[in-house]
Amino acid sequence: MQEATGAALSPQDPSGADQPADSDPDRPRGVLSPWFARGIIAGLTVVLVAIDQVSKAWAVENLDPMNPPVLLGGLLRLQLVRNSGAAFSLGEGITPVFTLLSATVFVLVTVVLAPRTRNRFWAVAVGLLLAGVAGNLIDRLFRPPGALHGHVIDFLQLPYWAIFNVADMCIVGAAILVGVLSVIFQRSWTGERMQDEEPKK
Repeated sequence: MQEATGAALSPQDPSGADQPADSDPDRPRGVLSPWFARGIIAGLTVVLVAIDQVSKAWAVENLDPMNPPVLLGGLLRLQLVRNSGAAFSLGEGITPVFTLLSATVFVLVTVVLAPRTRNRFWAVAVGLLLAGVAGNLIDRLFRPPGALHGHVIDFLQLPYWAIFNVADMCIVGAAILVGVLSVIFQRSWTGERMQDEEPKK
């Protein structure tokens, strides 16, 4: 009958509808293919690092530390500072320690966590984290006064808040997203739902 009518039905789909090229009938719903998840992570990381570095270059070129612009009715101040510490100007004076720590975190996330990530929202969280760590690590490696001692460019300030940059925003965003995924939705980075522990008898 199929040859007579010219309708070749797929054994996986009796309706004859085309299957997506990346479809896998054995893959649980919501779990991405490894390459697709890595594509999300890599793409997001590259874009956000570029935004971070371009914004820092603009800040260094255009902002006067003695006369910071105030925007949004005083909500945002563009106060240029060169930070030798960690995010939000914490831990100044031990720049090499933060440089080596940042490099270690970047390598561990890239080698261990990123390849195992199979959930789209976890992929976004990993991309945010890598972008934040990489953005500030680039400053510490290549900005004055020298490699491992470079000062991070911060220029965004909210009322009653430390001065920060786009990379810091990425790190905070990653932390918030990880908390939401783990606590509220109970999703692991593999895309599978975390199993509740059985009550002890």
